[in-house]
Amino acid sequence: MQSVRVTKQRQAIESVLDSLPGFISAQALHQHLTANGESIGLATVYRTLQSMSEVNLVDVLRDQSGEMLFRACKSKHHHHHLVCRSCGAAIELQASEVETWAAQLAARYGYQQLEHEVEIFGTCPKCIN
Repeated sequence: MQSVRVTKQRQAIESVLDSLPGFISAQALHQHLTANGESIGLATVYRTLQSMSEVNLVDVLRDQSGEMLFRACKSKHHHHHLVCRSCGAAIELQASEVETWAAQLAARYGYQQLEHEVEIFGTCPKCIN
């Protein structure tokens, strides 16, 4: 497994991600960091998030517009997310039914070395009220 260098910038990014309940874009993360006095470039934020993603330190998903969103990965096992469209709050899901369904589809069509991602978007109870 690759490792990610522990830099001041990575520590600042991890600190912000750990404090958030949901996903955030790289641009919004950069704005948050600079607003709190961090001297960090947007390109550094992107590179750091990419390297953290490669070693499963962050979860990554695309929102409905296609923008990549990031959050601290709290689970070391394969999982899915239920994400609020309004506030970005996310819940990690272990969904054995999804795993079974994906395996059945792959077998039906003769696919092997299966990988999949399932993200479910909706509105959380806090944002409905």
